[in-house]
Parts: sequence; structure tokens; C-alpha cells
Amino acid sequence: MTNVLPLPTKRDESWRYGDLAALEAVWGELPSGPQQIIVPAGTSETRQIIQPVPIGGVAVTHLHVHLEAGAQMALHLLAADNDYGRMHIEVTLARGAHFELGGAIIGTGEQTLEIVTEITHAEPEATSNQVVRSVLGGRATGSFLGKVNVARHAQKTDAEQSFKAMLLERTATANAKPELEIFADDVQCAHGATVGELDKQALFYMASRGLDPLAARRLMLQAFIADAFVSVADDAARETIENRALEALEGIL
Repeated sequence: MTNVLPLPTKRDESWRYGDLAALEAVWGELPSGPQQIIVPAGTSETRQIIQPVPIGGVAVTHLHVHLEAGAQMALHLLAADNDYGRMHIEVTLARGAHFELGGAIIGTGEQTLEIVTEITHAEPEATSNQVVRSVLGGRATGSFLGKVNVARHAQKTDAEQSFKAMLLERTATANAKPELEIFADDVQCAHGATVGELDKQALFYMASRGLDPLAARRLMLQAFIADAFVSVADDAARETIENRALEALEGIL
């Protein structure tokens, strides 16, 4: 299907960190709208998405998820291999629904990778939790833009966002834009974002116990990325996505 929509511009806040030059080359080949996922009332679903590498090195994943009353979904994402990779997730929650997101961005070289989310609490008593971890080296750019919308009547909403980025080199760039738009007054909503480097004291401690520097860095980064996938309930699924994340880490250590 040919995409007839106009190419995004930097004036669109959700595309402010995107590589629009890379996107332009494949824009006409992308689907014209998001993939629709409906989770029926009272059911649960889990998905793990490791973004593929198409010809040209540009990939865009766009999902629109609707959780009906009491439904649950756990979605886990890995963006690692593309020259430009964008994962855009829109979620609408009905009464009592729960959405769990775990995402990892691992980049190096000149890569531009981003996870963009828009979670809409449309009805009362729904909950959502987002955990995104990013490890960046070289001149890579990793971005998380996460927005939570709470409708006026969506009382008893509970929503959290956590984004942490680890820069392995000062030439890498991490962008974070957590956002809350709340119109209800009986809610619990929180977000946090931090960008830092590996703890030198922890590395020194591990070296003092006989661990070589590369192994120490590897262990610390593995534990850091594992935060994004701790909520994967199925052991085999968690092992698959974690192993792929570890392969990506090996490429930038």
C-alpha cells in the first residue's frame, strides 16, 4: 500500500529527533496507518517486537492498541540494528485495563533510534507502566518521547514512566521527553528521566575483586538493560529478547 500522507516535519513534536532525510527515501513504501491491535475485555496478551532490518536500514513500527475493559497487555520492544529505527506505540485504555511497556534502545555509530509512546487513559481505574532503557555509543542518538493523557472522567488512573540512558561516549546523544496531560483530579501519575555514564566507583570495585574492565562493563550494562524486560512473564520469550539485546551490547563494548 502506498503511503499518501505528507512527510513529517520537525514542527511535529513527536518527530523532532527523527532522521527525516533517511525516512524520506522509504516514506512511500510504508503502510498508510498503524497496525491495529484490540485486546478483548477481560483477556490478556503479550508481545515482543525486535525491530527488523529492511533494505536501506530504515524501519518504522507503528501500533495502535485498544485495551477493552479489564484487559491487560505486556509489550516489549528492542530497537538496535537500524540506521534509523522508530517504534511508535499508541494505546487507549478502557475501564480497569492495564498496559505494561518495556523497551530498550541500543545504538552506536551514526544510528538514530527512537521509541515514541502515547498512552490515553480514556476511562477510570486503568493503569499503565513504561520502562525504557537506552545504551548509546559512538555518535548514536537514542530518544524516548512518552506522553500520558488522562481524560477528565478517568478517575483512579495510575500511570508511571521511567527512562534511563547510559552514554558510553560523550559523542552519543540521549533525548527524553516525558509528558503528562491530566484532566482528572483523583490520579497517581509519575515520570522520571535520567542520563548518565557507567559508575566509575563500581567499575573500580569490580576490578579490585579481579574482574577485568570489559567484563565489568558488560555485567553492568546487562543488568541495566534487563530492567526493561523484567516484566516478561514467559521465560523463553524473555530469554529471546534479552539474548538479542546482549548481542547488540557486544557490538558496542
